[in-house]
Amino acid sequence: MSRRTVIEITWANRKLEKSCSDDRRGAKDFGTEQWKVLSRRLVSLRAASTLADMRGVPGNCHGLSANRSGEFAVDLRGPYRLIFEPDHNPVPRLDDGGIDTSKVTNIRIKEVDDYHGN
Repeated sequence: MSRRTVIEITWANRKLEKSCSDDRRGAKDFGTEQWKVLSRRLVSLRAASTLADMRGVPGNCHGLSANRSGEFAVDLRGPYRLIFEPDHNPVPRLDDGGIDTSKVTNIRIKEVDDYHGN
């Protein structure tokens, strides 16, 4: 019996990893309501085999553009997003140059931010 693979998650920094790894710390750092949503998004990411599995999952996983091209985000409360990028070298690509989300099995979580208007 083979074990189902899941997305491997790495973190941009230790502080972010700690904030997202403990309920008490997450609620303190992000606020209770934001942490509730953020922790659900992390569960969804951890349960997915590939980034393509996030299609249709609450949180509207979507690719970003312009100066954030190559990054992805999932919606949190209000304008805040959990922002991450494929952690592959090289990043799996489609023939048209886009990212092949069906082959993204490793991600690096970069930040929780409101990037709108930046």
